[in-house]
Order: sequence, then C-alpha cells, then structure tokens
Amino acid sequence: MRPPLHKSGNSHNRPAAIGKFLSLKLMLPIALLISVCVIAVAQYHQSITYFLRPLWDTPPKPFTRIPHYYAPNTSMAELCKLHGWRALSSPRRVFDAVLFNNELDILEIRYRELFPYVDKFVILEANATFTGIPKPLSFSQNLNRFSFARSKILYDRLPIGRLDPDHRRQPFDVEASHRRALNALLRRSGIATGDILIMADADEIPSPETVQLLRWCDGVPPVMHLELENYMYSFEFPVDHSSWRATAHLFNERTGYRHSRQSDLILADAGWHCSFCFREIREFAFKMKAYSHADRVRRESFLDPARIQRVICSGDDLFDMLPEEYTFRDLFKKMGPIPSSASAVHLPSYLIKNADRFRFLLPGGCLRSE
Repeated sequence: MRPPLHKSGNSHNRPAAIGKFLSLKLMLPIALLISVCVIAVAQYHQSITYFLRPLWDTPPKPFTRIPHYYAPNTSMAELCKLHGWRALSSPRRVFDAVLFNNELDILEIRYRELFPYVDKFVILEANATFTGIPKPLSFSQNLNRFSFARSKILYDRLPIGRLDPDHRRQPFDVEASHRRALNALLRRSGIATGDILIMADADEIPSPETVQLLRWCDGVPPVMHLELENYMYSFEFPVDHSSWRATAHLFNERTGYRHSRQSDLILADAGWHCSFCFREIREFAFKMKAYSHADRVRRESFLDPARIQRVICSGDDLFDMLPEEYTFRDLFKKMGPIPSSASAVHLPSYLIKNADRFRFLLPGGCLRSE
C-alpha cells in the first residue's frame, strides 16, 4: 500500500501569497498613476488653475458702460449733449501720465496721436525692470525721437538698487515704488484741481475723440475707466474689449496714480491697447522676463526666437497659457489662437499715415527682425 502523500507545510500560505502578489501588482500602477498626476499638477499647475477658475473664482462687479458718441464734423457742443453733458466755454488742461519700460514705437504713436490735445506728458523711467533686470534708459537715449513734443514732456528717472531675487513679492513691490515716484512727479508737473489726468500704461492709448470729450464736456464723472480695444502683438490680432485699467480723472488733491479698479463707470470704445506690440524679437523676450508676471516663463524654450516668431504670426499665447476667464463659456470661446483681422480701420491716424514705418503693427506684418 502506497503511503499517503504529505502536503507541504506552506500550502496553506499560497492563497495569501497570491493575494499579496496581486495586491502588489495592483499597487504599482496606482503608485505610477499617482506619480504621473503629481508631476502633471506640478508642471501644469497654472493651466489647471486657469481651467478650473470658473469653479473657484467669482467675476468682479460689472462696469456701468457709458455709451460713446462720435461722428466727424460734429461740434463738441453736440457731442457733449449726446452724452448728457454740456460744453465748456474753454477746454480743460489734460495731463497724460505713464510708466515707461521700452515701448518706443507705441509711445511715439501715443504722443503723436495725442499731442494736439494733451498739455503735459508726464513720463517716468527706471534703470531696472519690475523683476530687477537692469535695463537701459531707452527714452532718455532717444530724446531726439520725441523732440516734436519736448515742450510738453516732463521726464524723470527712477534709480533701482540691487534687488533680492528670492523675494516673491518683489515685482509688485517695485511696481508700487514706481507708482509712488510717478505721484511725486505729478506734483511737480503743475497739475491743478479740475485738470484731466489720464493714467495708463504706455501701450494703453486713448483716442483723440475720447480726450476731446474729457477736455470740453462739463459733467464727465470725476473718475472713470476707459474701455480700450484689446490687441495682441499688433493691430492684426484684436482680442476683445476687456482692457479697462486706463482711467481718466478730474484731478484733486487726493488723486494718486493707480493702475487698478477705481470706479464702476467705464467709457465705451475709448481707444486701443496694443500689448506686446514690439518691432524686434528681442523686445518680446525682454518683456517676458521683465514684467510682473515673469513667473509665466516656465521653460527656457519659451524665449527661443523661432518659437516667439511662430507665436506672433499664429496669434497663439507666448506663455502657452489658457485665457483668464470666469465662465467656461468664455474660456472655451477664447481657447486657441486669436483670429487675425484684415481691417486697419479706426486705428491711430498717425499709424496709418506712417504705415511704411510701422508695417509690423498692421495686418500682414507679423514677421519681426531679431
């Protein structure tokens, strides 16, 4: 008789071992998936945040839009009346105050366009950017280019010392110091109570029609924002009418330079905002590293000249970011390249009259020199 077979002493552990093996086999892809998610969130945190913005952020209070009336050969008395105001017997003085970085072409267009209507151009320039990058005093080095307006220009330099590169608030703190310095410069400009003060960045250009209303109409709000047609890279790529930071003030002793919301009123169709509208590729790269949101340059490849040129001609985003919108409808509507426009109607007149010099700002002129 054959002796009974004895089962191994480890046989009762086999199901546990198999279960442990299967658990380990299941945990590996889970761990891998978690790792991939962590890396993706770290790398695309900004894009994810922007995409989910409608879920975590609420839009600001909407502006009350003031309709803007204009037609050629219409008297100021009639235009003021259409706005519910009345015409003054003589025009107010207008002061135009900007912080200048390196936008020489746009600044020239601004000053040429507004020269007949502005009494004083107040301009402040620093020797470093908001992010602490040393820069030349471009305006000072190109004074001859603005000799036509020299009698109306009040210019000053702001020296910026060594900055702490690890200070996270640095760009916004430096920007605040610029605005304080511009306030001091305004006090030296001769501005007085009742004068009009336009506060804007150099590339936020109010139209002559807007400035004429501010000069001649009695009853304009003491503070109102200017709704500007928003363009990117040139006047070939109109984005929307979302540019609102430029403001017009009836100056008083409490008026201070700000570039943020100061009123619920906004004048419709009041001018143009041409952002990143530079002549040379190197100017794009410089601004990308220089302004307050320089952290958006997440990879060195963003600054590659060939990539920047492709982006300019396609209307894509320089920082490879999603639109900053408060609803999914607006977000999806603006995703992708900015549609190009073939229209050069209702643009600054000096730009059109000097189209050969500023071809890069007009439809079909997207190619830039390095």
